[in-house]
Amino acid sequence: MIFLTFFIGLIANFIGYIPPGNINLALLQLTINRGMKEALRFIIAFSCVEFFFTYFIMHAADWLSSQMHLSVIIDWIMVILFSVMGTITWIHRKKPPEPRKSEHDSIKYGILLGFLNPVQIPFWMITGTYLITHEWILTGKVALVIFSIGSAAGAFLCLFLYARFARYMQSKFALSNRFINTGIAILFFAFAAYHIVKQVYLTFFKH
Repeated sequence: MIFLTFFIGLIANFIGYIPPGNINLALLQLTINRGMKEALRFIIAFSCVEFFFTYFIMHAADWLSSQMHLSVIIDWIMVILFSVMGTITWIHRKKPPEPRKSEHDSIKYGILLGFLNPVQIPFWMITGTYLITHEWILTGKVALVIFSIGSAAGAFLCLFLYARFARYMQSKFALSNRFINTGIAILFFAFAAYHIVKQVYLTFFKH
């Protein structure tokens, strides 16, 4: 049962990080600009935070689900986050990579984005509730620790594959850093616009 709990956590969070979002897009940019070694530091730091994040959310799922307007707050946080990341990426799109930065920068970046990851709150509220109500996992402290370790492993595996994919695409098509950074910035702005349109629609048009 312990192995199954770990495996379910791994698979669930692996799937959760497949869709493009602020984390994997930031990782793509970091991998292409500063290499696989820095990307691994980012991934390890982020996955460590993901363990604690998952454990907290799974414990607080019932309380969070009862909070009014939580989804609205998360959407506007994502608008701000995507807009800031898109603006920073756009401003620095012409600058060459800076490989001589401190190795701790990638670790700090991974920890920071690990905490600035509000999209995981509704993901684990929905996924966690489903797994618990269908008795796929136990809710004891030890079981949730094992589940959270699996979640961290799933995040690590998915993000590692993203980083490898980024390096493959860069070497295969010899894409310039400016082109890639511009594309990532546009995606950040597009995701911000999506959350704005979503909230406008829910507020003014859906009754």
